[in-house]
Amino acid sequence: MAPLSKAGAALTALREDLAGEVFAPGDPGYDEARAVFNSMIDRRPAAIARCESEADVVTAVRFARGLDLPVAVRGGGHSVAGNASGDGALVIDLRRMSDVTVHPAAKAVRVAGGATMSHLDRACQPHALATTGGRASTTGVGGFVLGGGSGWLDRKCGLAVDNLLGVDLVTADAEIVTATSEDNPELFWALHGGGGNFGVATSLTLRLHDLPDMSMALLMYAPERGPEAARLFRDLVEGGPVEASGGIIYLTAPPEPFVPPHLVGTLLCGVLLTYAGPEDRMRELAAPLLDLPHEAEMVTGLPYADLQCMIDDPPGMRNYWSAEYLTGLPDELVDVFCARAHSMPVPTGTQHILFPLGGAIADGPAGFPVPYRDSPWAVHPFGIWEDPADDERCRAWVKDVRADVQPWSTGAVYLNFTGDEGSERVAAGLGEDNLRRLGAVKRQYDPDNVFRFNHNIQPT
Repeated sequence: MAPLSKAGAALTALREDLAGEVFAPGDPGYDEARAVFNSMIDRRPAAIARCESEADVVTAVRFARGLDLPVAVRGGGHSVAGNASGDGALVIDLRRMSDVTVHPAAKAVRVAGGATMSHLDRACQPHALATTGGRASTTGVGGFVLGGGSGWLDRKCGLAVDNLLGVDLVTADAEIVTATSEDNPELFWALHGGGGNFGVATSLTLRLHDLPDMSMALLMYAPERGPEAARLFRDLVEGGPVEASGGIIYLTAPPEPFVPPHLVGTLLCGVLLTYAGPEDRMRELAAPLLDLPHEAEMVTGLPYADLQCMIDDPPGMRNYWSAEYLTGLPDELVDVFCARAHSMPVPTGTQHILFPLGGAIADGPAGFPVPYRDSPWAVHPFGIWEDPADDERCRAWVKDVRADVQPWSTGAVYLNFTGDEGSERVAAGLGEDNLRRLGAVKRQYDPDNVFRFNHNIQPT
């Protein structure tokens, strides 16, 4: 860390040189600027540079290197581990860099580093085009894609990272680098799952897919019908088209118009069937689920961008998530999963989720550092609550879910679904062989581990 006199002079220069705003401890707006999605994260950066351009990012990285500060990068700020901030770090806040440029003829889109899923989906919607995005509209595109990227369209369109065509990156040396399959191909490979370890992604170019229609069915069952509903959904998806996705979701019944008032605040088993196609075909597919007695339903065609914001969680909640990727979903595991739902903290925003994989995920490019690609199902205990008094029971429940499914776990994991669970889990999320190769790329582009607020890859 530099002497205070040097740090003060450098901060003054940063305020003058940056087109965007700079926040330091004690400044008005500092506490608001440092807050992230997970309210359990309470970190105090040395400074926050709210950048407006790639030139601002270069300036900010030079400032950090001059003072020997580590750098955290904020896009959407959704990381459950709080990777968008760091004590004593410079936070490069990209939220003002949110432009999205769609190229319909090329079926490609260029997305600025601070754009969210909502920015991306709303820009593509008028062209009846889309790409795999996260399941919440406020998620940042950059962190989501570079971490792998799983969403409602992944069985049809592949993981988000499978659709990555290029990245513009500001490295730890404050150099601007473009990575594609032809330019800096080893860095491009590393960005397919290696996250924010190699620099600040100021823009990403993604492949788009035709999506003229989207539809969904959300059915709420009494908890005791959960095992039967889960088996129906499993068989439907595993034997159905890649356009079908969704999940089995135990949750606290929300105060929505389609939910009977007497059930609000109680445990229900939700089955969400998403379908990348028209409502009539989705209804044919969903017939067995609709025939099973249920407490509530919402069945409709809707724009993909609207589906993407249906389960947005409010900011300021406490979050603790994890995941296990599974060898399959036999009846025994269905029973174990459903039984654990009865100890789920209710009423909270916590959700107990099984996601289907397969389809274009399994058929995607081999060799990228996404070792969970071959898993057909994933369990995702998603703890979210408001009262700090619930911290212990909610975190314990998430760990119990992981323990329950260990006999069926592949050992691989999608790191965007996890918090800071140690270096062994990072290796599980990238693959041991991949990790060695990623370490060499890290050594080339960030030998001092400046970008360390992530699922960190050590330079080797």
